[in-house]
Amino acid sequence: MDSNSLNMREVPNEERPRERMLQYGSQALSNAELLAILLRTGTYSESAVTLAQRILSECGDFRNLVDMSKDQLTQIKGIGDAKALQIQASIELGRRLARSIHNEAVTIRSPESVANLMREELRYLQKEHFVCLFLNTKNHVIGQETLSMGSLNASIVHPREVFRAAIKRSSASIICVHNHPSGDPTPSPEDIQLTHRFVEAGSIIGIEVLDHIIIGDFKFVSLKEQGFM
Repeated sequence: MDSNSLNMREVPNEERPRERMLQYGSQALSNAELLAILLRTGTYSESAVTLAQRILSECGDFRNLVDMSKDQLTQIKGIGDAKALQIQASIELGRRLARSIHNEAVTIRSPESVANLMREELRYLQKEHFVCLFLNTKNHVIGQETLSMGSLNASIVHPREVFRAAIKRSSASIICVHNHPSGDPTPSPEDIQLTHRFVEAGSIIGIEVLDHIIIGDFKFVSLKEQGFM
């Protein structure tokens, strides 16, 4: 540990997030306090709480922190490799926990069940991620794969890649899902055009495209419910 860094013993009691968590529970802590517990130490001039507050301030938005690479994190003063990896490890654990909750015999019954399955995994990402859910004849999810990252268009997401993955898993049907980093799930013309291409390809191959769900921040849109399929 850096002898110049401030640890929690040097911070006033009312600023110690671990003590507050013990007394009041994790739900009572702010994002900065939870991040401070992960960081454990601050810098020579800042407590862990102050460092955490500055990190979130420099990120501009808590969701930006979720999608930052190690190199981007270490550009922030006070964040070295160890702290960057601690942050990334905790974020990945959260993602895996969200996935594991839905990991056993997930049955898709409605667009809402797709949104509930994918929302926490996709809503904070700063790039568009296109994900396919692969289903069997009982609408159980038998697989999931991210097939592209970046702005959604025909050159990035091709039906060939989607249905190759579906055939590999012996899927009876698929559901397409992607996020809108803006938080607004309103379908773009490109989203609609791409959906039409998938539906056409699926009808030829014999693998039905059940829906295309767009995940926003607190909302989602089903292109099937909107009449685009």
